[in-house]
Amino acid sequence: MEIKVIGIKNIPLIKKGDDLSQLILKSADSQNIKLDDGDILVIAETAVAKADGNVINLKNIEPGKQAYNLAKLTGKEAELVEAIIEESNEIVKVGPDFIICETKHGFVCANAGIDESNVDKGMATPIPLNPDSSAHQIRKKMEISTGKKIAVIISDTQGRAFREGAIGTAIGISGMEPLWDRCGEFDLYGRELKTTSIAVADELASAASLVMGQANEGIPVVIIKGISYFDKLENDKATINPLIRPKKYDVFRD
Repeated sequence: MEIKVIGIKNIPLIKKGDDLSQLILKSADSQNIKLDDGDILVIAETAVAKADGNVINLKNIEPGKQAYNLAKLTGKEAELVEAIIEESNEIVKVGPDFIICETKHGFVCANAGIDESNVDKGMATPIPLNPDSSAHQIRKKMEISTGKKIAVIISDTQGRAFREGAIGTAIGISGMEPLWDRCGEFDLYGRELKTTSIAVADELASAASLVMGQANEGIPVVIIKGISYFDKLENDKATINPLIRPKKYDVFRD
């Protein structure tokens, strides 16, 4: 299998009410890039949040007692901490310069996924309210415009337990399953696979992140071409939920 990971350039700064599907298609067309059946579109969550108008003005937030206490422990601004609390179901771990939370979506990540990069100073973007729904709406619009069957992944940059550095992670999906269960298949030596389940959505989000970058690259959208197993995973009703490990099976949480 040979894949191509193509960054869509020249997408203008996104504002509330923008139609992401049309912005993406127009910018792709300017690069002579056409969508094909089986292509996978990866979109940075910040772009989705800004188009939805889901942006937090930290100046308008009034921190509570818990926020001030956590701000002292972490060194973070109390207004940001209050925003993190409001976006969380649970505060999992706290330490110098970090707050690990379970978001309202069920994701366990730093700062409840709130991002202060690539927005105006004093502003922040939380994880979209419903990343699966956002992915689905974008996919349907693009499929109608192009006549092609594709998948859409909403990605976020997150850290990992026991590893340094951040990687692209899938937080929303439409058009394909996020997990590829290969149990029942056989390895090169004829042994049956018993527990092999591949987080393909995360792998694709990470591949896209290499092209998107994390600073001022200005590439919030990537098209991945050549995924040979797309037909095995294609599912119009897929959601990100299979990637979320239930708390009772998470051996690293108290």
